[in-house]
Amino acid sequence: MNRKSGVAQHPGRPRFTEKQGHYLAFIYTYSRMFRRPPAETDMQRHFRVSPPSVHQMVITLERAGLIRRQPGVPRSIELLVAPEDLPILKCLEINRSNSL
Repeated sequence: MNRKSGVAQHPGRPRFTEKQGHYLAFIYTYSRMFRRPPAETDMQRHFRVSPPSVHQMVITLERAGLIRRQPGVPRSIELLVAPEDLPILKCLEINRSNSL
């Protein structure tokens, strides 16, 4: 295990955490569905987190070499992980008691 990142380093296995994998799967799925990468607000809505949390994750994914972005260009996230290495995207469950 890599002590610095907390990510297990196994040959032939993805080098990202479970949470990072969920974000990567979302980026991949969103890009395939809408033919453009998601904005940070799209990720914020999906994961129900604050804007700073999403932005920090995007920075973390970029520093880890899992995505690439063009500075100053919106929706420029490019996935650098093979789709077959991504986990299956799970939808967040809606709390039905609040929506009734």
